[in-house]
This record gives sequence, C-alpha cells and structure tokens, in this order.
Amino acid sequence: MHLYRKQFVRAMATSALIPLLAASPNAFAQAPEHVVSPSDLHKATVDSSQVRQKNLDTLNKFFSSVEAQKALKDAHMDAGQVKSATAGLSDDDLVKLAARATKAQNDFKAGTLSERDLLIILVAIAALILIIVAVR
Repeated sequence: MHLYRKQFVRAMATSALIPLLAASPNAFAQAPEHVVSPSDLHKATVDSSQVRQKNLDTLNKFFSSVEAQKALKDAHMDAGQVKSATAGLSDDDLVKLAARATKAQNDFKAGTLSERDLLIILVAIAALILIIVAVR
C-alpha cells in the first residue's frame, strides 16, 4: 500500500511539472527594458556622424583657401597629405582644430589678424594634424 502511495505522489508531481518544463523559458523571463532605445542610438550615431563631417568640411575649407595653399607651399607641406590626415583624427581633435580654424578665419575677416598671423596659425594647425596622425 505504501508503494502505491509513493507512485501516486510521483505521478502527480511529474504531471504537474511537465507543463512547466514544456513551456518556453522566455515565458517566465521578464523582458529586460533597454536603458536607451534603438531609435535613440541610431539618432545619436547619425548626429555624431554629421558633426564629424561638419568639422572635416570646416578644416578642408580652411586648407582649401588660396592663403592656406600658399602658406602650406611656403612651409613645404603637402596640402593633400594634410587634408587626408584630417580624416584620421579623433572626434575630439577634430572639434578642437575646427574651432581653432573657424576662430582664425573669423578673426582674419574681422581684421583682428593680419595675413601673416593667419598663415602662422594655418601652418601650426597643419603641423599639429600631421603630428597627431603620425603619433597614432
């Protein structure tokens, strides 16, 4: 009699556990909520790419000016090499150098800087770019 009771308990326990084991594990797991949604990540990536491209364009425009071409030639620097080196800069370096280039151009237009000062700044920025890329 004791044996039948033991078998009955086992059969009941097994029949109760089979549906739990057959159920998908995902049914019991709580879906983790993402801290940042995929659309926010995509937007941040696009924004970052646009800022980087804007900074690259600013530096390329700065080095494409007639004064810049002349200054780089006088300093025996290859303008193409400087432009291609800007693509290898980090985002932080691009932000800093683009800000310096914009400030220098604005100061030159406002008459705060002479052409000589602008040329010195331009050569310094070009040399800095080449040094940064060479070190990496």
